[in-house]
Amino acid sequence: MVGPCEACANMPTMKPPRREPLPWQTPKPPADDPQAPARVAAITANASYLPGDADPAFLQRDELRAERLQLDYLKPELSLQAAGIEHTIVVFGSTRILEPAAAKRRLDAALAAAAAAPADAGLQQRAAVAARLAARSHYYEVARELGALIAASNKDRSHCKTVVMTGGGPGIMEAANRGAYDSGVHTVGLNIDLPHEQFPNPYVTPGLCFRFHYFAMRKLHFLQRARALVAFPGGFGTFDELFETLTLLQTRKMQAVPVVLVGESYWRRVIDIPYMIGEGVIDAEDAELFWYAEDARSAWRSIVAWYRNAGTPLFGDED
Repeated sequence: MVGPCEACANMPTMKPPRREPLPWQTPKPPADDPQAPARVAAITANASYLPGDADPAFLQRDELRAERLQLDYLKPELSLQAAGIEHTIVVFGSTRILEPAAAKRRLDAALAAAAAAPADAGLQQRAAVAARLAARSHYYEVARELGALIAASNKDRSHCKTVVMTGGGPGIMEAANRGAYDSGVHTVGLNIDLPHEQFPNPYVTPGLCFRFHYFAMRKLHFLQRARALVAFPGGFGTFDELFETLTLLQTRKMQAVPVVLVGESYWRRVIDIPYMIGEGVIDAEDAELFWYAEDARSAWRSIVAWYRNAGTPLFGDED
């Protein structure tokens, strides 16, 4: 009789092929039932035969929403951990504010169209809007410089722990990613599934551009590692992220971080903070949750100074 230890010693350590196939390794032969092959094919072709994690239709069921939320969070999280990214400087702003050369081309085309049809109110309005966007195109260069300043602040550029993070789209987001890209460091973009086709901007690091299904998970990742939020002139999307951050800071739901609004004249026009305080809907101290800047260097220096004054330098001993 072979003892248990001897039996274990004789067990194969690999998975060698069987010398004799098991009964279920071959389908029922047509010699026994001519209809058997077709029936087996119909069974294995049905979606019910797919494992759950290989069945896209099953994964999209309403009952699987909780699992999809987990996956939406976990895939980017594991990638960010693997890349060694500990902190982010989040930059928001309009997708419509283009680099100056591109803004000028659009303005020239809009002006030409308006001149060819002076009675067309729609074309006149488009030309006026194109002129306003061209006037704000310098913010693209400001955001690009900011991205470069953030990148340069990492002592070891081959292993940056604090990186630029944007929504991964065009305009201001592209500019911030581009500044970091110009410096040769990693930069992150968080895209979102939308009903229409979209593309990430070309300056996000491959492997660090993530596409979310749920806005909630995207918002979580924006703030989970955030050490500061810098908001340039923008629309609903910029407002969404800005006000969610301010709400979390106001309610002390998240750790205090600097919030910088670039372009004071724009922000004071679109958000009348003194009026809100006067109406009693926010407190005077809530106006202290953010401040204004006009250029990249003043914005970045104010963030670094905020952490130094708090006794927790942004880059530790590197400050």
